[in-house]
Amino acid sequence: MGKRRLEDAIKQIDHPIEVTYRCYELDPSMGRDIQENIYEGLAKKYGMSIEQAKANTQRVVQMAKEVGLDYHMDTLIQTNTFDAHRLTMYAKSQGLMKEMTERILQAYFTESKHIGDHETLTELAVEVGLKRDDVAKMLASDEMTDVVRADEQTAKQYGVTGVPFFLINKKYALTGAQPAETFVQALRKVIAEDEITVLNSQEALNCDDDGCEIPEK
Repeated sequence: MGKRRLEDAIKQIDHPIEVTYRCYELDPSMGRDIQENIYEGLAKKYGMSIEQAKANTQRVVQMAKEVGLDYHMDTLIQTNTFDAHRLTMYAKSQGLMKEMTERILQAYFTESKHIGDHETLTELAVEVGLKRDDVAKMLASDEMTDVVRADEQTAKQYGVTGVPFFLINKKYALTGAQPAETFVQALRKVIAEDEITVLNSQEALNCDDDGCEIPEK
């Protein structure tokens, strides 16, 4: 959801903006095959009732609809996301990071696919243009593990404790799925700060590769 709102904000700004996705696990200790549903997991984690967990999740579903996303939380499959992160970083090395990220998020939140399962991840990778055999080989190894761990270590250094977390020019941070207008304001602020203001007098000596131009009196 935060990703979609950021994308909507970027469309409103006439300036080149590069987005890079980083790795962060909310629960690195989670197993690959989880039997409990999302409501049971939230109730246990936050000490709330199943009814409260459903109500809170429904608000998330409604917010997602407002930005054109269709979340199916009733059938969402909880799993460890480490291999999904490894796949995303592999896709990044092949120039398909954004496509792979979008496909995994859709598979998880909308299609209720098991994104901890290697076969599922391989199929998703093929859909975005990666080679099946190369992906299967990568997932069966520990390739990209160091890359994911490095991102997670960087997140610790920045004090990240949850997602979404947006870092702009390694200077300004926004947390949570902020409204698109908040992103617009933040991006415009950074762009304005990066602009160079020329303060020199028109009478100043101006030199280039062809020599120096003496100002007229």
